[in-house]
Amino acid sequence: MMKRIFSAFLALILPMQAAVSQPNDEAQAGKARSVAQLQSEGVPTIDHLPIIDTESSSTRRDNKAVVQRAIALAIVAVKGETGDHAMGQILIRQFDAAGFLTPKERAFMDDPNPSEQDRVNFTWRYEGAHVMLWALGITPELERPDHICDVPFIADTLRELGTDGLMRRAKLRPQKELLDAADLIYRYDWAVVNARLKGEDPPAGLDKGVVYERHYALNWLIGYLDQDWDDISTDT
Repeated sequence: MMKRIFSAFLALILPMQAAVSQPNDEAQAGKARSVAQLQSEGVPTIDHLPIIDTESSSTRRDNKAVVQRAIALAIVAVKGETGDHAMGQILIRQFDAAGFLTPKERAFMDDPNPSEQDRVNFTWRYEGAHVMLWALGITPELERPDHICDVPFIADTLRELGTDGLMRRAKLRPQKELLDAADLIYRYDWAVVNARLKGEDPPAGLDKGVVYERHYALNWLIGYLDQDWDDISTDT
């Protein structure tokens, strides 16, 4: 009798074990693809850097949230670059974007005379806007992070489409594609941080600013640690 009960118990457990191992295999495969690409570029890697989220454990953003994030990032970057407070307010009204801004972004946009460091930090958000447009299928690819993004393309795209046009064009890429990009940038960022700790330049021509901003944006896209945009971690 006990043997039959034990056999039935095993029959329940084994399918559960298979279900657990499948996501792990998925993440390990993504890690392997990233490592292979980095090695082909001469970027250092380490075996013990862990896997990231899987499709089942990650957050799936909707088109609307990603469109709003792209617009907000572009607007704060424009103000960061130009320092033009009035233009920033005009852009917020033009895109009806007041509700798209995070608390830190809103404080920056409300400040008629932000610090130089704040302006620099927010100018880098063009890179996040670039990631969002890629995620929405509007920018065709995320190129290697060794140069800054095409800012005129971002400006032209937002000007031509506007908020409604972006929503109509938006088609969020498959979650697997977003996770692969997040895994790859995670390992790029480790290499950049490792080089900095050793007092060296970023390896293989990587741009540390582009790598950091892309890592930040992709971590938001996959819901890393369920953090809000202002609090995103870029652990390596």
